[in-house]
Amino acid sequence: MKKLIVAAAIGNCVHVAGVYNFLRFAEHQGYETVFLGPAVPIKKLIEAVKEHKPEIVGVSFRLTPSALEKLLEELKREIEVNNLQHIKWVFGGTEPTAEVARKSGIFAAVFDGKNGDEATINFLRGGSSNHRQRVFADTLIGRIEDKYPYPIIRHHFGLPSLEDTIEGVKKIAEAEVLDVISIAPDQNAQEHFFDKKYDKSLDGAGGVPIRKKEDLIRIYEASKRGNYPLLRCYSGTNDVFKMAEMLLETIHNAWAAIPLCWYNVLDGRGPRDVNTSIRENQQLMKWHAEKGVPVEVNEAHHWSLRDAHDVIGVTMAYLAAYNAKKMGVRDYVAQFMFNVPASISPKMDLAKMLAKIELIEELQDENFRVIRQARAGLASFPSDLLEAKGQLASSAYLSMAIKPHIYHVVGYCEAHHAATPEDIIESVKIVKAVIKNSMFGMPDLTQDKEVIQRKEQLKKETRILLEAIKSLAPHSPDPLSDPDVLALAIKIGLLDAPHLKGNKYAKGELQTKVIDGACYAYDYEKHRIIPEQERVEKILREYERLVITV
Repeated sequence: MKKLIVAAAIGNCVHVAGVYNFLRFAEHQGYETVFLGPAVPIKKLIEAVKEHKPEIVGVSFRLTPSALEKLLEELKREIEVNNLQHIKWVFGGTEPTAEVARKSGIFAAVFDGKNGDEATINFLRGGSSNHRQRVFADTLIGRIEDKYPYPIIRHHFGLPSLEDTIEGVKKIAEAEVLDVISIAPDQNAQEHFFDKKYDKSLDGAGGVPIRKKEDLIRIYEASKRGNYPLLRCYSGTNDVFKMAEMLLETIHNAWAAIPLCWYNVLDGRGPRDVNTSIRENQQLMKWHAEKGVPVEVNEAHHWSLRDAHDVIGVTMAYLAAYNAKKMGVRDYVAQFMFNVPASISPKMDLAKMLAKIELIEELQDENFRVIRQARAGLASFPSDLLEAKGQLASSAYLSMAIKPHIYHVVGYCEAHHAATPEDIIESVKIVKAVIKNSMFGMPDLTQDKEVIQRKEQLKKETRILLEAIKSLAPHSPDPLSDPDVLALAIKIGLLDAPHLKGNKYAKGELQTKVIDGACYAYDYEKHRIIPEQERVEKILREYERLVITV
């Protein structure tokens, strides 16, 4: 039997948007609702309560606080006279009226909008509406389950000073806007934490200079306030297993972010060759899987950021998930970075993400769950801070079309300066407003005909590329997870990107062009798009000739 809620705006208050929204949330949580409307007299409210016998009564008032005091005195008398104290009475209004409501002693919960819709949803699910009384989940899955269909919010943070970073984590936690703080260590820490071969001139470059285990413990302790955000940290690019173990021990790493083919000689972020790094990255996925830690394989956007065409971006998204599943990962965080390249159109961007999602989620079963994480691409942000705020909001709105479980906010200021705690709080609040508006009901952008057409084309061409990779090792039991096969695919150019030109570990011959908002492999001599079938057949023919010659 469904629980019932009766709600109204009382007295002479005609502002019902808030109470109506409250009832909409209640319906989504399985309640039946009765809306009495605006300007409902106290006597009429009491009569309706006696008639319907609800479990919860919602009262709203958004006018003068002094007028509310008299109304609540009357309401309190009527509740006592009619023996209605067993019902949960809740209030929603402005901050001044909410304060009056709290003092009345009538209400089990008072909502003033400061803690967002998540507080309302938590209350309706049987929790507390008050952050101070809430027990926050200390795992990624727990946080997601507490908030969905609202995504949990993540932002990266790391300043060139350790002390400033620690103080910043405190400010962000106390602001209660972020669910996950991703600690960004500087490149020195990622590569040289254990061998101590630091380049002092690069201290603080790209993040916080973490130099000892205790630094991470201090950062973790700083987060234990406010809404107790989870912490996670970028993977190491060297001594990857030692780094993973330390992160799990010190900050209880909420999930691991591990590349498949990167953090090596391809991108110059480490000394490992491609084959070795793929093997180690796979084993690192397995290591986390055995410990029950969710894993994100941040792979596809590395190719798209280097201007690979959309087919390679989709292919690598699939291969990342495929390899994670192969290594035993149960909770897989699939990152969908929008706006890459920056000139891609919203329609074609969404089509690319939907192609990734549909292919990745074909892998789902009782042992493999996909968690969608959306974010904006850093290169899409202009240096003008006002324009950047517009880009932040625009990208977030488009991203909501894929119904993410995690939204990774990129600070609007990132093209101008590294985000301070104040920048992060402001950026998150902008995105939260976008998310809230989208929850009222946005057009289903996934049903656009052009989006669907491009999505299906990408899926078809991705399968062509995957079959070409498999053909490199027809006798391999599983070529798509074979490090030698994947490294070979990079070496001969099946997997390639324009930015890899001159890299002796890759082919570096791919040229691409954005046409009508989508990124294609392109022949600049003949001025035409190269279909994926034609591209891979040419590469395979050249490889076969090379093998025969050798």
